[in-house]
Amino acid sequence: MSAQIIEGKKVSDQMRIEMVDEVAALKNNNVIPGLAVVLVGDDPASMVYVGSKEKACQQLGIYSEVHRLAADASEAELLSLIDRLNEQASINGILVQLPLPKHINEKAIIDAISVEKDVDGFHPESVGNLTIGDDSLLPCTPAGVIELIKRSGVDLSGKHAVVIGRSNIVGKPVAMLLLRENATVTICHSRTANMEELAKQADILVVAIGKAKAIDSRYVKPGAVVIDVGINRLPDGKLAGDVDYNDCLDTAGFITPVPGGVGPMTITMLMKNTITAAKRANGIEV
Repeated sequence: MSAQIIEGKKVSDQMRIEMVDEVAALKNNNVIPGLAVVLVGDDPASMVYVGSKEKACQQLGIYSEVHRLAADASEAELLSLIDRLNEQASINGILVQLPLPKHINEKAIIDAISVEKDVDGFHPESVGNLTIGDDSLLPCTPAGVIELIKRSGVDLSGKHAVVIGRSNIVGKPVAMLLLRENATVTICHSRTANMEELAKQADILVVAIGKAKAIDSRYVKPGAVVIDVGINRLPDGKLAGDVDYNDCLDTAGFITPVPGGVGPMTITMLMKNTITAAKRANGIEV
């Protein structure tokens, strides 16, 4: 039997409808959530992402600023801008679009963002809070993964989740969030000796390795929830995930497509973080 498709676009659209009402209610209390996005250089993919974030803010009624710096802008110049935004009351969230030009130290920039405005969830304090289970702004893509699973009606408690990939941006934080939902978590990576055997035990399989169609039905337990975080450009120009979608369709119970699965959730969770940060800054219960 063919898997149930988890349509990220539909879930994302539903969440945005909810957020429009949330932002309207905040505005009635004279609170306007504000997001600043900083783009250094003219990387085409980054420019598209920044445009999407701007559009999402407009759609939801969130105040937004986009700061565009030249590709040769100095690290000091960028740090100075972040300092200003940290102090700016109308801005609740700061996002510096990655990757940065090679002459800028990415860690120094992430560390400079106020943890209260760290809507990417990359600051070391945010990561630490996530790990110990304290309140924090959650990294957008991993939080989107959890939201997709839960809104599909799947109870994570007691399930065996296998995460393939150990990146700081997806693999590690999604494992922490799965633990928070009381799943039992195994992390696999490029040095894992018996990956196929481990993946096959998963009730929930999350794949984030950046390698097109690397995971096929041999890795999937019949009826498992398969979440594909990867997005890869094939030689013919088409997009593909890290999971061989067509091959897994008849084995999985639930599966996300690429595009249209996890992708739409990332910007939606960024908007959610901005709203949460605005509430906290104004002493409103989250």
